[in-house]
Amino acid sequence: MHGADNGALVLRRDDDGISTLTLNRPASRNALSMAMMAALIDHLDALDADTSVKVVVIAAEGPAFCAGHDLKEMRGLGQDAGKLGAVFARCSQLMRRMQSLRQPVIARVHAMATAAGCQIVATADLAIAAEGVRFATPGVNIGLFCSTPMVALTRNIGRKQAMEMLLTGETIDAATAERFGLINRAVPAVELDDAVLALARRITSKSPLTLAIGKEAFYRQAEMPTTEAYAYASEVMTRNMLARDAQEGIGAFIEKREAVWTGC
Repeated sequence: MHGADNGALVLRRDDDGISTLTLNRPASRNALSMAMMAALIDHLDALDADTSVKVVVIAAEGPAFCAGHDLKEMRGLGQDAGKLGAVFARCSQLMRRMQSLRQPVIARVHAMATAAGCQIVATADLAIAAEGVRFATPGVNIGLFCSTPMVALTRNIGRKQAMEMLLTGETIDAATAERFGLINRAVPAVELDDAVLALARRITSKSPLTLAIGKEAFYRQAEMPTTEAYAYASEVMTRNMLARDAQEGIGAFIEKREAVWTGC
């Protein structure tokens, strides 16, 4: 682990350009306490500045990937709107940080992901789940509509599917999540690690500069009208074309050799 012991809320392990952040509150089903979210944000900030890391994997220990917000902690805040608002603001900060991170983020989902846990999966750039995993936005069942998870959900799956999940609170299985577009694919549980590693390694073989340019552009253009998006994307491609890695990649393709990325 990187800079953490087994008592840490989030564990970090680095291996050949891939950094794995593991949620480490198994007894609480990795509920997102304020401290847990702060720890994740701190790790993401550190990773953004770490040029040795090309891909980030978010994983978890225990019987659940993430059960969402820490309801016991939130109940303890009583009717203080300011403190309750701070919880949701911190969660939104975490989700935005995942998307603004320079590196692509893969969610490795080994067990149930509900509410804000489902939000993490939807927010990640890519997600692979074990076949037995189930997903839900069940807040409606306890009188608390999953409004913040809704933001990520509706940007990843169809509106009718999202509304069904949000209005019923019922779980969907991994095959349905794949069909909806919430995850990239479901694999047998015994193949989960190999599938995540294979995907991560395919990404680490690319230019880290190009990945960073592309990830930022992907989310920015997604919120633009088509004409504005094309103008923005054309400007991005022009900048990208002038980068040393683009020149190297084009040269390697023409010369039929492996490219050597410098990240600039």
